[in-house]
Amino acid sequence: MSSPKIAPSILNADFGRLGEEIAAIANADWVHVDIMDGHFVPNLSFGPDVTAAVDKLTDLELDVHLMIEEPEKWVERYIDAGADTIIFHVEAVDDHVGLARSLRGKGVKAGFCVKPGTPIEPYLDDLAEFDEVLVMSVEPGFGGQSFMPEMLDKVRVLRERIDAEGLDVVIEIDGGINLETIGQAAAAGVDAFVAGSAVYKAGDPSAAVEELRAAASV
Repeated sequence: MSSPKIAPSILNADFGRLGEEIAAIANADWVHVDIMDGHFVPNLSFGPDVTAAVDKLTDLELDVHLMIEEPEKWVERYIDAGADTIIFHVEAVDDHVGLARSLRGKGVKAGFCVKPGTPIEPYLDDLAEFDEVLVMSVEPGFGGQSFMPEMLDKVRVLRERIDAEGLDVVIEIDGGINLETIGQAAAAGVDAFVAGSAVYKAGDPSAAVEELRAAASV
């Protein structure tokens, strides 16, 4: 596998100091942007305007996670805002393959996400249509929750299928990732790690990124 990718979630950043907060993670691989609409998940975050502001502040890829209803109505806005990858929830769409093809046709990477209660098996035959799969290891909506190790079973199933078919699909995990849990996730086959509190509640976010990367490389 390639070297682990660390994707700090700016949901945990101080938006009054957004430029500084983004600069503090310049050594990360991606910036993870959590979009919540207050309907699909019981929380609100921000929208395309803040996403565009983040894009102006960094050269890192924007990994945009749409925790929203009817994501197909919004993807153009997020592409225009600078998203490099758009991840949508399979629970929020009727045609996940159709939306993935549309995204790729517009020049962005396509990812899908599954909530903890959603099985991964129904989507295994469609992996070639995607660039990324995001496994939630907490219930989506709020930061700071505890890691659910049983979600790593989904990761193992994904890893086996992706490797067996020789697919170029990134497995990402989001929820409760820190120095204690990242090694378990890496061992199960995760490629990319979303970390919010573990980065932005650390005294030195840049150092936290390096520590997480090292812990995922063991």
